[in-house]
Amino acid sequence: MQDLKAVQSLAVWAVLVVSLLGIGYAFFIRSQILAQDTGTPKMREVWGFIKTGANAYLSQQFRTISILIVILTFVLAASVFIIPPTTEAVERFGSEEAATLWVAIGRAVAFLMGSLFSYAVGFVGMNVAVEGNVRVAAASRKGYNPALQVAYKSGSVTGMLTVGLGLLGGTLIFMVFGIAAPDALLGFGFGGSLIALFMRVGGGIYTKAADVGADLVGKVEAGIPEDDPRNAAVIADLVGDNVGDCAGMAADVFESFEVTLVSAMILGIVLGDAVVGTIGDGQYDLRFIIFPLVLRAIGVVASVIGNLFVTTDERKRNAMAAMNRGFYIAAGLAILASAAATPVFMVDAAGNVDWRPFFATLSGVVLALALDKLTEYFTSTHFSPVKETSRSSQTGSATNILSGLALGMESSVWAILVISASVFTSVLIYAGEPAATQFTSILYGVSLTGIGMLLLTGNTISMDSFGPISDNANGIGEMAGLDKNARNVMDDLDAVGNTTKAVTKGIAIGSAVIAAVALYGSYFTDVNKVLKQMMDQGAQGIELLSSINVAAPTVFIGLLIGGAVPFLFSALTIRAVSRAAAQIVNEVRRQFRIPGLMEGKVLPDYARAVQISTTAAQKELISLGLIAVLVPILVGFTLGVEALGGFLAGIILTGQLMAVFQANAGGAWDNAKKYIEEGHFGGKHSEPHKAAVVGDTVGDPLKDTSGPALNPMIKVINLVALIIAPIIVTIEPGNPGVIVAMVICLVALVWAIWQSKRESESLKEVAQAPASAD
Repeated sequence: MQDLKAVQSLAVWAVLVVSLLGIGYAFFIRSQILAQDTGTPKMREVWGFIKTGANAYLSQQFRTISILIVILTFVLAASVFIIPPTTEAVERFGSEEAATLWVAIGRAVAFLMGSLFSYAVGFVGMNVAVEGNVRVAAASRKGYNPALQVAYKSGSVTGMLTVGLGLLGGTLIFMVFGIAAPDALLGFGFGGSLIALFMRVGGGIYTKAADVGADLVGKVEAGIPEDDPRNAAVIADLVGDNVGDCAGMAADVFESFEVTLVSAMILGIVLGDAVVGTIGDGQYDLRFIIFPLVLRAIGVVASVIGNLFVTTDERKRNAMAAMNRGFYIAAGLAILASAAATPVFMVDAAGNVDWRPFFATLSGVVLALALDKLTEYFTSTHFSPVKETSRSSQTGSATNILSGLALGMESSVWAILVISASVFTSVLIYAGEPAATQFTSILYGVSLTGIGMLLLTGNTISMDSFGPISDNANGIGEMAGLDKNARNVMDDLDAVGNTTKAVTKGIAIGSAVIAAVALYGSYFTDVNKVLKQMMDQGAQGIELLSSINVAAPTVFIGLLIGGAVPFLFSALTIRAVSRAAAQIVNEVRRQFRIPGLMEGKVLPDYARAVQISTTAAQKELISLGLIAVLVPILVGFTLGVEALGGFLAGIILTGQLMAVFQANAGGAWDNAKKYIEEGHFGGKHSEPHKAAVVGDTVGDPLKDTSGPALNPMIKVINLVALIIAPIIVTIEPGNPGVIVAMVICLVALVWAIWQSKRESESLKEVAQAPASAD
């Protein structure tokens, strides 16, 4: 902090205050939500089932993953002692010994902080969503706007907590570590990404196992409504909306928010050093680090203001227009404020204003809007792709599924072209940069594109959480037997929520790719830092890594393995949903045979379906976490640092294509079903409707489990590669210790894949245990 100019120091303190205000505002909104009416005793009874199931799931999940968190905390701390600290760390802490100790402590603490912040966002966000859904149902009896306000504000708690905690962590790390911040920031980003992976995978398996099982037996076989209280899986389905779409999505976007900030600050430090002079001259241009922090603070304030304009009336009844209005107002304010901040914080030593970072940020805002509209086009009932999928249901479930597959594949192509155009924009913006700094400058511009894309994270998360909150409210309303007017309000909000969920998934996936590209650039700069230090110490035969030769056999092997990993992840998560859904199907069928249940005289045993989903979700967490951590380690230490770079390129490409394909295909199948339920092509209970339900159940694990899980997986693997890359280049090939370690890693990887593929004994025990309802 002592190296900052007065205005820069003031800005950092202001950013810290804004982050705390964002957190405070989240809890202020929470108090407003809790003050709302909770409705009738029957509504509170249903809500109680949901609340108990959601809290039990997340508590058990934390116990499952806490062991891995503790182990990785010590591993990260110990990894620092394998290689000498960076020049920046030595300059910051005065000596090599002090730098090693501080970086070890800092990386471990930052990892814990990132993990706990990510979990807190998911846990608190889910709890507020659960508190909000019954209050939305109660508010729907008063009118459309009251219900909209409660639903959106409930989501805003999660949104503001996401931006507040993400900004707080990044700011505190910079204030303590200064130019040595990248060492700790890697731990912060890794912690957030790993927890997001667990929350996404676990929540996704839970919600889709229950959803698929409930739909296949309830809608298709029994012909009863979606949230009929006679369906034993209906509570598990409603719980799943919270642990998957609220907790999972919140943690996912939180880690995207922090990772884009981490990559911008890492590249900003490298660029600031390159602009001033050579490494080790004791001078750094810190404006490249301060500007991303200022942008994030601007986004927090703009999101708060934009949320105030999300309102409608009983005549218009247009929730989507209200949320879009809030988003566009926030975007306009953020752009104007960012433009105003540029002449203050992006001035070089000669007094010239550098507008290029602002234009890179602006391109990120445009990218978010473009992906918003692109996703809406392919998943909304208002446009031809979803209508075409609905129409194809007239000839059976096979043609419905084929139409959805084609739609998802096409949408992925357009999404990657939009992202490519955004990256190329950064190339054009920094085209005139000197050759010595052009590569880093372009990547810094890409990282600012990610900052711009998630500049309005508060609004984005609010819109996403709005979906499951409205869905749960609709389910509570149906199970509690609310009047027709209230149900009409909730039906409309639920339909809008499906679109907002699909849109925010598109933004989350796009931000994951942009963040991964920026981290990919950080990979090169970090490797070259260590190589240059080795050259300065007299090491022979070393060349800086300026590019990767894909034609080299080891690099090509790395590329192939990287391209295959997203398919492995998707296969394992979809299989997990399929196995658990089969157990749910059998359980719901069994309970339908209980005398008096279909007549409404006997209450189903909801707890058994909840337990089946919970057990299935927990089984996959450690296995998939180990795969994400171990595969880059094996590739890097076995094939070398260049092959690891090829591996990262492969995983970014196929990960993006697979994620968008699965998310949009699943969203389209879901809304194609809803389009038929609105009365088109025969309406509810018709043959096209049954075909569309089958398509929806196929798409469920794609859009809410395997597709979204690829976002944090891509970033976890990139961050692991960043952490191990300096170790790889300093260790001699054929080192006996490395060989032994790789054998252990390989055994652990094989165990993780086998463990994920085999059917869980505990799941069998849950499904076969005697039932209290018999």
